[in-house]
Amino acid sequence: MVMHLLVFITALVSGALFISPCYSSELPVDAHVDSIVVIKQKREMFLFQHHHLLKTYRIALGEQPIGAKHFKGDMCTPEGLYSINGKNPNSHYHKCLAVAYPSQADRNYAHRFGKDPGGDIKIHGLPNGQGYIGDAHTLKDWTWGCIAIIDTEIDELYSHVAIGTRINILP
Repeated sequence: MVMHLLVFITALVSGALFISPCYSSELPVDAHVDSIVVIKQKREMFLFQHHHLLKTYRIALGEQPIGAKHFKGDMCTPEGLYSINGKNPNSHYHKCLAVAYPSQADRNYAHRFGKDPGGDIKIHGLPNGQGYIGDAHTLKDWTWGCIAIIDTEIDELYSHVAIGTRINILP
């Protein structure tokens, strides 16, 4: 089962697989997103339930989108396998889902250089009061390392994702 998902992701990243992205359809009321895959170079986030693609969102990333996050303040979005470890309905960015960054491997890497790995990585909406920006927010990577979607999308995702959901962030 994991191997099938890895083959899918490899094919998707390499361009050997084309999926018809479903950007506008709403998630079914009973949907339970059990895994999330982010492809940074495509600026897309894929939502899955039992290995079935439910929906795709266009995203904005950290201001330094190439490469993995290693240190606090590097403005990079992490790369690796993480999980959702918190939900905040009263965030400064509409709503947010916390990503369990840094992992122990991330901490170890940063400490080898005598640096702080950073943290506070989220999937979030637009800054409060700026929802009018809408899809235009994807024209430029603007976060400090987070993954941003529009407010209606974070509302939808927030209601369909549980704490513990796995998120795989790929280059």
